[in-house]
This record gives sequence, structure tokens and C-alpha cells, in this order.
Amino acid sequence: MNTVGSVIRRRNEEAGGALIGYLPVGFPTFDESVEAAVAMVENGVDILELGLPYSDPVMDGPVIQAATQQALANGFRLADGFEAVRRITARVDAPVLIMTYWNPVVQYGVDRFADDLVAAGGAGLITPDLIPDEGSEWIAASERTGLDRVFLAAPTSTDARIGQVVEASRGFVYAVSTMGITGARSDVDRAARTLVERLTAADAPASCVGVGISTAAQVAEVLEYAQGAIVGSALVNALATGGVAAVGELAAELARGTRAE
Repeated sequence: MNTVGSVIRRRNEEAGGALIGYLPVGFPTFDESVEAAVAMVENGVDILELGLPYSDPVMDGPVIQAATQQALANGFRLADGFEAVRRITARVDAPVLIMTYWNPVVQYGVDRFADDLVAAGGAGLITPDLIPDEGSEWIAASERTGLDRVFLAAPTSTDARIGQVVEASRGFVYAVSTMGITGARSDVDRAARTLVERLTAADAPASCVGVGISTAAQVAEVLEYAQGAIVGSALVNALATGGVAAVGELAAELARGTRAE
């Protein structure tokens, strides 16, 4: 299986960088979410980020919140996340990261969660509300299982916090491009460039920028200084308005931004 780190390195060698795409599991239905994820990879997304719907999504903007609430209303259960990973990795070889708030992992059992994710073929976790100094149990479980762990850094992060995030992360560091919730924006915050420079100086394994990226031009702009660009709300909106076909079309368009000139 391709690892997150190896895919990012390869895409930076052969193209402008890596394209990472987010979708929530179970939206608009479970089967459609799996088909949409597969379509994203088939149309140029290099790494998948699957969100686990959660009742208190403090980082998510209105598009993703609406999608996750629908998934929960449809009866989403945590086991569905593992089943989605299993079905997707049986069809495409892109690494699949789970993005999840920390409470569901604790409730499920950290070691049990790690073991079930490995068994499903998953690559690791992105944990937006978990900071490294409170993540010892997850760090130990991921060391034992070999799963990647992606922590977040923000423009407001202190140098000490950036050092902790870099040391704890494996795969890449999620660089939040702007303060606030997720959602497509017309301009990706200039603070992202400075943040990536700080992460690079701290020897981050790789820096991938997310929050606010929605066009191929923005993907290309981010990849001028970062190793990966993360797109979420725009893909979720495409799925909501145009179904699986629209997600595939947008993924192909976004992938144009990874092509080195």
C-alpha cells in the first residue's frame, strides 16, 4: 500500500505536489460517499481524507456541517467509517486518512480504533481537536500500528507549539491557511505561506495546506510553497449539488493545479 509520506514525496518529484480531497462518510448516502471517494481518486486526487460525522463539529463550516448532519440523520455509525475505508482501498490504491474529532476515538477505545483502522486498510488519522501534549495514548497506538498521525498548525501557533506538532506528526502537518471554520474562500490567506515557512524551518515531514481552497488556481498557488493542497467544502458542495459525477469532474479540474509548469 502507498503511504501518505511516499505519495507526497512522489507527487512533489513528478508534479507540483499532492492533492488531498475530503468527503464525509455517509453523505448523501453511504454507498454514494464510497463511490464519490473512488471517483475522486480516479480523477486525480492523490490522498483521501474521510470525515467521520460528529454531532459537535467545531471546525467545520456550513457545507460540511450540513453534510455530516445528514449522514448522522441517515444513521451513520462509527463502524461505517471502517467499512468505507475497506471498500475504497479494495478499489483504489490511494492512502485513506480518517479525519475525526477525538471524542469518538476515546469512546470506541484508542487501541481498538487503531487496530480496526489498520485492518480496514486505513493510513492514519487527522485529529483537528487533539494537541500533541494531550495525545500520548494515540501516539503510542500509532507507533504500535504504524499509522500516520496528522496534527494541525495554525498561523497563531507559537514556535513551541509548532515544534511539538512537527515532532508528533507523521505523514504531514495540516497547515490551517486561515483562522476560522472550513469553507471555500476567494483568496487563500497569505498567512499560510508564512506558516509553511515556519513548519519547514522546524523540519516538518511535509506541510499540506487546507481550509479555503476551492479552485485549480488556488491549488497551484499553494503548491508553490507547500507539499500538498487540501480541498474539502468545494468537493462536498459538488457532491450535494451534482452527485458523484460532479465530484469526479471537480477533482479532475482541481488536479490540473498540481501539474508543474
